[in-house]
Amino acid sequence: MLNTIIEATQNFCIHQIRLAHVTHDEKQKKRTIIAYIDIDADNGLRYRVYLSADETFIQRVSKLFLDEDKSDEETLIDMALETTNIIVGSAKVLAENSSDAYTIQTPHFEKIGDFDYDYDEMKVIQVEDDKLTVAIKELN
Repeated sequence: MLNTIIEATQNFCIHQIRLAHVTHDEKQKKRTIIAYIDIDADNGLRYRVYLSADETFIQRVSKLFLDEDKSDEETLIDMALETTNIIVGSAKVLAENSSDAYTIQTPHFEKIGDFDYDYDEMKVIQVEDDKLTVAIKELN
């Protein structure tokens, strides 16, 4: 499942942000904007997908969609939620004809701070110096 979400995140970087990216496992050690979305897999399992982005990553998205050079905190939170919805929604479409098929819930804002949650799998997507962490935790 993480692979499909990472593929959707990479597609977001390629087709929306339009910049090169790298994928790695090094956990972020700075303050991030954290949102999550719960997904219900067709196999009966439930997962929480966290997207934890540094402020500069989300500001990049805000510039892209809203043409704002310096967004306020509320706008950055809204952009984090929208980014979560776009990426996980795209992954859902990619997974529709596979054993990873699932339905998604509504994204939720968690907090601005350190990503200090338990997770089963995690990857980081980096665009220049901006980072987005994608982590999955089984809830069952």
